[in-house]
Amino acid sequence: MSFQAYLDAVETTTGHTPRQLVEQATAKGFGPGTKAGPILAWLKEDYGLGRGHGMAMVHVITKGPSISTKHVGSDGVHRDESATLWLDGKATRP
Repeated sequence: MSFQAYLDAVETTTGHTPRQLVEQATAKGFGPGTKAGPILAWLKEDYGLGRGHGMAMVHVITKGPSISTKHVGSDGVHRDESATLWLDGKATRP
């Protein structure tokens, strides 16, 4: 599963785009430097997200939408189209 697919699944599960969740996290005081545990606990309690999908959101909340180019353009199941994740919802992705 690609990183972007994880974020799309988060949107399906929560009803919120990744960007909306980042905004909520920021309002709660989460951001760069925040440990994963508190963010994961919030996402599980409020949205029922498991660890894998939660960790995808932890990355975006603490590090932004940029990811490693390791799987960009590869042929594996973890490939992503871009090193920048789309946070504004799967329906609006170009």
